[in-house]
Amino acid sequence: MSGSQQHDSASLKITGGTLFDGVGEPITNPGLLIRDGKIAAIGASALDVGVDREFDAEGCVIAPGFVDLCCNLREPGNGQKGNIASETRAAAHGGFTTVCASPETSPVNDSGAVTHLIREGAASRGVVKVLPIGAITRGLEGELLSDMEGLKNAGCVAVGNGSRGVRNARILRRCMAYAQTFGLTVMFSPENQALAADGYAHDGQIATRLGLLGIPEVAETAAVMEMLLLAEETGVRLHLSQVSCARSVEMLVDARKRGIQVTADVAMHQLVFTETSLASFDSRFHVRPPLRSEADRRALLAGVRDGVIDAIVSQHQPHDSAAKQAPLPATEPGLSSIESVLSLGLQLVAAGELSLPCLLGALTRGPAGVLNRSAQLAVGAPADLCVFNPDGRWTPSTRTLMSAGIHAPLVGIALPGEMKLTLVDGRVAWSAMH
Repeated sequence: MSGSQQHDSASLKITGGTLFDGVGEPITNPGLLIRDGKIAAIGASALDVGVDREFDAEGCVIAPGFVDLCCNLREPGNGQKGNIASETRAAAHGGFTTVCASPETSPVNDSGAVTHLIREGAASRGVVKVLPIGAITRGLEGELLSDMEGLKNAGCVAVGNGSRGVRNARILRRCMAYAQTFGLTVMFSPENQALAADGYAHDGQIATRLGLLGIPEVAETAAVMEMLLLAEETGVRLHLSQVSCARSVEMLVDARKRGIQVTADVAMHQLVFTETSLASFDSRFHVRPPLRSEADRRALLAGVRDGVIDAIVSQHQPHDSAAKQAPLPATEPGLSSIESVLSLGLQLVAAGELSLPCLLGALTRGPAGVLNRSAQLAVGAPADLCVFNPDGRWTPSTRTLMSAGIHAPLVGIALPGEMKLTLVDGRVAWSAMH
């Protein structure tokens, strides 16, 4: 089975290994039977059935397919940075079976017509499930409200402004109130653009020493506070995307105590790397929000462990080579990260900073909950799952990466967590066997 093809399978039995069903602790796999795209049986009854194929998961972990709340598929677009086919293959290689497509496309996903275009492309060329996020303002310009009802009817699962802010608080308040009337979750990356200005690095010791333009912590925290207060007033379901500061985590805790409907996610690279990654002017680590201090990194990890941060995301942003080869300030922000999320998470597990159930929960149950969906291996559920060897190793390179963007976090370095099999509705979206 090729790593980039999708095959139909009437029935499949997975034996051996460890099973993480989406809740609790992993257990010895009692046997898992998949038939007609669904989980037909778990346990002894799965073992006594004849099937078309068997998969031996000895030494592996079987988990629900990962759910990504922030993925840039670059389609519609000019194809230079990637497309639905290449980036959903990358997602499947990373163990993801569902990805939320950012509204930052060309043209912007601010209408039902563009949403339909994305869904049709995903149905014909994608290998994982694609859930479009609609633009909350027209053209993502933060001025005129988009047709949220039309976006919802076309299949958008939420609305947001991608990585761009809404400068005008009055418009932001109207966006939230309008979204609330349609029962839509709003997803915002909190950044006060006036305070962030032209910065591209954390406003800390590294930026000062190297003469880099900094983005202060208050650029995020001021936006977080504004959004929380407006969400409290409008009653909208708010999701804060890619928080990066310790203070943001504290404000989330306080907001939940006040009964505000708020969820949050963090990008995996914020849990692993800090501002020091920019010390060698490595443009791969030019990301937005910027990599912050070690104290921030630890607070974000604590937020994941405590459940204050619901989900870990890839914040996958594939770029062509030219976008990352200019001098640091002129490069475009973003990492091609979806294929290495699990591996970086397993490094945190090995370091004792996250438990394996916590990591897997933040990649499955947590993000699914934000979308009011389920991600659990249970009889009758869709057979969306991944099988990986936590002790197996792979090395990101131009040969092994499926994404059109090769600016992965750790190119040329052997990483833990070899993905063996990814199934979407029982079909093989990725297989390590060639």
